[in-house]
Amino acid sequence: MFKIKVIDDHHRTFYCQNGESLLDALQRHDVKIPFACRGGGCGLCKVKIETGEFERGPSSKEVLPDEERELNYTLACKTYPKSGIQVRIGID
Repeated sequence: MFKIKVIDDHHRTFYCQNGESLLDALQRHDVKIPFACRGGGCGLCKVKIETGEFERGPSSKEVLPDEERELNYTLACKTYPKSGIQVRIGID
């Protein structure tokens, strides 16, 4: 399990199971985040990882270009924590 600290209007902390996507963990803990496809193509679940290690699954470069990837933006549906992380949601 990995500790997830959510930076939003409520500042919550919870745990994510090993191998669980960040989107699934957020939903399991009733953290509201927009999403649609769950396949890395729509970009609605874009978040920013501020600290910690994660693995990013395949996603569209149209909704998550290389410049954003370098700044640790990622899609929650295709993000798998590999350590405790701090994630900012509600970004525009």
